[in-house]
Amino acid sequence: MSAAAIQSRHVLEAACRQVGLPAEGAEPIRIAGNAIWRLSVGIVARIGRPGGQAVGGRELAVARWLTEEGISTVRPAVTDRPVLVDGRPVTFWVELPPHRPGTAADIAGLLKQMHELVPPDALGLPPLEPLAKPRRRISEAGILTSDDRRWLQEQVDQLTAGFASLPASLPPRALHGDAWDGNVAVDADGTAYLLDLGNTCYGPPEWDLVSTVVKHLTTATVTAAEYEDFCATYGMDVTTWLGYPVLAGIRELRMVTFSLQIADEHPHARAEAQHRVDCLRGRKGPRPWTWTAVP
Repeated sequence: MSAAAIQSRHVLEAACRQVGLPAEGAEPIRIAGNAIWRLSVGIVARIGRPGGQAVGGRELAVARWLTEEGISTVRPAVTDRPVLVDGRPVTFWVELPPHRPGTAADIAGLLKQMHELVPPDALGLPPLEPLAKPRRRISEAGILTSDDRRWLQEQVDQLTAGFASLPASLPPRALHGDAWDGNVAVDADGTAYLLDLGNTCYGPPEWDLVSTVVKHLTTATVTAAEYEDFCATYGMDVTTWLGYPVLAGIRELRMVTFSLQIADEHPHARAEAQHRVDCLRGRKGPRPWTWTAVP
C-alpha cells in the first residue's frame, strides 16, 4: 500500500469512528486528490483535500438538491455535513447498485436536465473560476523547468483574458464543473447517475460541454460517432460557439496541470505529466495526442 493510501486509511478510520461506521474490510476505489473507499456496509467514503470542508458540504447539499429535482445522483449517507479529520473533509455516500461506466450520450442527458434547473440561492454555488487551480498548480509544480513554468504561466494569463471577454453564451446555470463520461455510472436498469459533485459551480453551460469535445479532438478518447450522439442528446455542438477555443484551451491546461499535481504526489506519473506539457508546447506534433490516465 502506498504512503498516500496508508495516510488516507488513517483518516478513514478516524472518520468512521466519529460516525459509528466500521472501517474493517474497507477497500480503496481510488487514491488520488480525493481518496475514495468502499466500506463493508454498502457505503462509500470520500476523503477530500485539506481545507476542502466547504467543498464537501456543498457536494452533499447539491446531491440533495438534484435528488429532489428528480436527477439521479449519488446520495448522502449517515451525516449531512462533512466529518473533519486532520483538516480533511470526509463525506459518506450510499453505494450505487452494480453499474457500468457512462457514455458521452449519458453525460449529455444528465447535463441537459441539470442545466434546465434554477439553483436555489441557499446552495451558495460559487462562480466558475476555471483558471484558479491551473495557476496554483503551475506555481507549486516541482517537476517543471523554469522555461516550462514561464510558458504555462503565460498561457494562464492569455486564457484569463480570453475568459473575461467571452462572447454571448447560453444563460448561466448550475454547472457540474467536471462533466465527462467518467463521472457517470449506469445501472442494470439503464438509470444514469451523476457522480463527483465537488466542482459544482455557476456559470456558462458551455463549460460543461467542452470536456467531451476535448476528449474527442485533443485525446481521441471519444469517437466521432460518440461525439455526434453527445451533441444530438444535448441539442448543441459547442464547437460552433465563438467562445469554444478559449474554453477548450482552459480545459486542456487543466488536464495538463492536474497531471503536474499528481506527479508531485506520485513519482511514477512524472513522465506522463512532462509528456502533456510537451504536447501543449507543440513538441509532440498536432492533436490528437495520446495521454495516459494518472491516478
